[in-house]
Amino acid sequence: MKVLLATSQSLPLLFAADETGPDAALISFMIYTVAVFVLAALSNQLLKSKSFLSEYFLGSRGLGVWAFALTFAATSSSGGSFTGFPSKIYSHGWILALWIGSYMVVPICTMGLIGKRLNQIARRSGSITVPDVIRDRFHSPILGLMAVSLIVFFMSFNLVAQFKAGSLILQTLLDGVAVFESTADGLAQAVSGIPFLSDGVSPEYLLCLLVFGIAVIVYTTYGGFHAVVWTDVMQGIVMVIGVIIMLPLAISQAGGLENTTKLMAKMTPPRYSAADKGGITLTLDKPAAEDMRIEVGTWITDKPIESSKVPLLFRVTAASEIPAGKTTVDEVKVIQLTTLEDIDRILKRKEQENFLSGVSVSNIDLVQYAYGEEASQQGAYVVGPGPSPASNNGFLPLSLAISFFFMWAISGTGQPANMVRLMAFRDTKTLQRSICTVAIYYTLIYFPLVVIFCCARVILPGMEGESDRIMPAMAVYLTENIGMGWLAGLLVAAPFAAVMSTVDSFLLLISSAWVRDVYQRNINPEASEKTIKMLSYLATFVVGTAAMIVAINPPQFLQDIIVYVGSGLAASFLAPIVYALYWRRVNAAGAMGAMVGGFGLHLAMYVTGYFENGSFFKPYQLFDFDPIIVGLFGSFICGFIVTKLTAPPPQELVHKFFYKEKAGS
Repeated sequence: MKVLLATSQSLPLLFAADETGPDAALISFMIYTVAVFVLAALSNQLLKSKSFLSEYFLGSRGLGVWAFALTFAATSSSGGSFTGFPSKIYSHGWILALWIGSYMVVPICTMGLIGKRLNQIARRSGSITVPDVIRDRFHSPILGLMAVSLIVFFMSFNLVAQFKAGSLILQTLLDGVAVFESTADGLAQAVSGIPFLSDGVSPEYLLCLLVFGIAVIVYTTYGGFHAVVWTDVMQGIVMVIGVIIMLPLAISQAGGLENTTKLMAKMTPPRYSAADKGGITLTLDKPAAEDMRIEVGTWITDKPIESSKVPLLFRVTAASEIPAGKTTVDEVKVIQLTTLEDIDRILKRKEQENFLSGVSVSNIDLVQYAYGEEASQQGAYVVGPGPSPASNNGFLPLSLAISFFFMWAISGTGQPANMVRLMAFRDTKTLQRSICTVAIYYTLIYFPLVVIFCCARVILPGMEGESDRIMPAMAVYLTENIGMGWLAGLLVAAPFAAVMSTVDSFLLLISSAWVRDVYQRNINPEASEKTIKMLSYLATFVVGTAAMIVAINPPQFLQDIIVYVGSGLAASFLAPIVYALYWRRVNAAGAMGAMVGGFGLHLAMYVTGYFENGSFFKPYQLFDFDPIIVGLFGSFICGFIVTKLTAPPPQELVHKFFYKEKAGS
């Protein structure tokens, strides 16, 4: 279990869980990790026998049905699918089924709309990367460099979010493992004099970040695209098995789906501390003998647990410290449970939870949700628009639900990471079979996730303050309850696999942009394969290391970053790619207008949201529609207008991509 109260110097563990479960889970998880490195080593052997660039970044365009389908699905099922998405389900309830519903048609839109044509054009031009395709299709180095800049800009944000997700997942799995706790204590002492590494950074999180980061950077750098594909296949299988195992466990331990829905209908949202002020004041019964630390996840009650009166119940959301000799700490950030059934459930298992005793609570200054607590909004967790801490309209009004339907279905088509996969499949038959395979796979992943984490609201109440950790927390809790702690390693491997499969793809996407699109295509076209190989390894390593360093102090909300990046990439790339594949009249100026117009409009709505709503991740919504709708619409319009106002492209360029038959198709 988490540390509750510790000295700032030594951080001794005061509360420990039974180590049998965590140790067994760690062993099974380590077996999975070793398998990843074995696949990377086998992949590296392929690099010695084939063209390095094509093999390292594109797998020599030879992916079959299962490899193509599972690497496509695993890359799309990122850390957002197994950390951010469960967090949203847990926080807002059943409405998330509508939010994610369109993901079932993503493969039809993405693979069916642009898959075959993109693969043809990439083969004809010999393109290895997405900027390669754009540059060669329009014969414009400037447009290619613009595409590189946007990819690096957006993917850098997403890499940091994914590193955070992987570290949180690993941290939850390792809680209670003696070796992990002692190593984290040693790391805390080692970095105590380094402000960037010690100020506000949990040593457990930092240790997990280092382990996750080094592992994924090494195997991606060493193995290249085929390492990514083969591990994606394994990770895709692990993900669906993990979800299928968790589903019956969650339903049974929540008392059945009917009982879960009835309990959720009674739930009201928690009250929470405002970011800039507020919270509660804690007063110890006697002065602290030494510096004491109250960790995130600690439960606090204002009455003795044995009291017959239902007490006020709080859960700490940000660590606080009480200096030696002091008795009071102000503005401790907490959430307060407001549903009687949730309070009763936590108190009944007080022996398994981290409760802080010997304190009294005063100066309670908390905020209620903007939507979900009023009597007229009862049942907000089971009906739309769902509870929301900030919006009086709820989490998902109908107009926003429509926006998200288009966002998942259409933005998936505009993701460069998906486009790279579409450039790598073997033939048309592979593409056709993969569309059905991925659609079925997504159905087996996403709908069960909605059920599992609605059950999590009943099983593990009070985790809104750290909801990004709900997936691994549920995995550990469900398996320990049935006496199979070792199974947690496999279940936690599911979200961990999702993050790894996304990180490795993004690493290759960014490194290929630097090495292929910047260095080879613009600086040194005659670079030897040895030089390209060395730079590819170096770029992958440097990009991964930089993302890991930034993730030491990451942004708070993973899913918000993923939504911003996904919608921004779609607004920037979908129109230029669709025009490039299907419109003979479009020229470089039109593609540039589409790219800049989509990016600019999308960014403008987020910047406007920062000034109007006080947060970059609360964008301005024109006519209540998400920025992706405005960005996509503006991108297509800008591209069309600029194309019509400028000269047609050279006929030889049009003939090359629209009339020449693809050999072997």
